[in-house]
Amino acid sequence: MRCTVAIIGGTGVYDPNWVQDREERIVHTPFGEAALTLGTLKEAPAQSVAFMNRHGLGHAVPPHQINYRANLWALSEMGIRRVVATAAVGSLNVAMPPGSMVLVDQFLDFTKMRASTFFDGTDGSVVHTDMTDPYCPESRQRVFAAGQKEKAPIIMGGVYVTTEGPRFETPAEIRAYRLLGGDVVGMTSVPEVVLARELGLCYVTIAMVTNFAAGMVAGVLTHQEVLDVMAANQTRLRQILLRAVPELDRDDACAFCAKSRPQSGA
Repeated sequence: MRCTVAIIGGTGVYDPNWVQDREERIVHTPFGEAALTLGTLKEAPAQSVAFMNRHGLGHAVPPHQINYRANLWALSEMGIRRVVATAAVGSLNVAMPPGSMVLVDQFLDFTKMRASTFFDGTDGSVVHTDMTDPYCPESRQRVFAAGQKEKAPIIMGGVYVTTEGPRFETPAEIRAYRLLGGDVVGMTSVPEVVLARELGLCYVTIAMVTNFAAGMVAGVLTHQEVLDVMAANQTRLRQILLRAVPELDRDDACAFCAKSRPQSGA
């Protein structure tokens, strides 16, 4: 089965049951094992797709413990060229309220303990990866067009603040992130987007806004709040993906992302 498009499911997006003829795969990589599901879309049986559960079965793996390198390496090894990632986020921007879907185009990295590159220097070379446009511009346009056709509250562009987790952020941190230009905050986009660029994959994130971040509204944040909003958006998200995947599968990695893949050098 030729499969070039993968969906990485974040919080609230675990169920691959809309994929039929499923084949479970365990891929062995230099960084450990990664599990994914291959199949075809029920609504479009000729369309193949891969599905990867970022947090494992039952949301068992917290964001700071995810084996991002194994996951992205496995997708590349299986022939995937384009990746659509979904992620639950809090909003720092009143123009991006709960229920919005944001196709982020930049990130701020506040992670601390994650293996964030394939180029760790063990081969004796130093590699610097260009991240001027971290999220694939072409894929973002195709997903945005799919969202518009579904009349979804989809927003083109935004800055994703990635925190270490698994705790939520303090109101003081949120104020700082807003001053730095952040629009949404979550715990998974980095290093996923960086590793995708290092492999030359076209990577796009649909950031699903579940709540306003700490201190922006009264009350405390709960994980259940995230799940409830994600559940309410499942049908809409699924329809966007059903439209977007065939469009993404029209060709392999775009020239921009393929050219941006770094090469080893001093």
